[in-house]
Amino acid sequence: MDDDFYMRRALELAKLAEEAGEVPVGAVLVFENKVIGEGWNQPIRAHDPSAHAEMLALREGAKTLQNYRLGGDATLYVTLEPCAMCAGAMVHARIHRLVFAALDPKTGAAGSVLNLLQDPRLNHRVIVEGGLLSQECGELLREFFRKRR
Repeated sequence: MDDDFYMRRALELAKLAEEAGEVPVGAVLVFENKVIGEGWNQPIRAHDPSAHAEMLALREGAKTLQNYRLGGDATLYVTLEPCAMCAGAMVHARIHRLVFAALDPKTGAAGSVLNLLQDPRLNHRVIVEGGLLSQECGELLREFFRKRR
């Protein structure tokens, strides 16, 4: 699987979120080497606190496969470490692997604040790989928040 290619696509989606005034986070869901879901942050536009990039990509992927369990070799690429809500959805969807870029030291649930994705008390664990394109994705986020202050 071409992790760099898919993370660069997630970064393109994050830029769409930024253009819309949303926190710039993008996500790409890949199953059997095909993109089956994409998303970018839209909670402000959609008036929906669950409209995070990851949630939108998971919803689209579930519709594509006609199954809420995405298992198999499903990999989710995200420009920012997922929050607890998104991590919980990944566990329920049986995502095989998560690849994320920038750490989120305030709400990250893939190791920074919590580690829901590998908690042995849950019924599924996700392989987690962080840091891919973290410089570019982190800079996009830092610049976004600098402009808002």
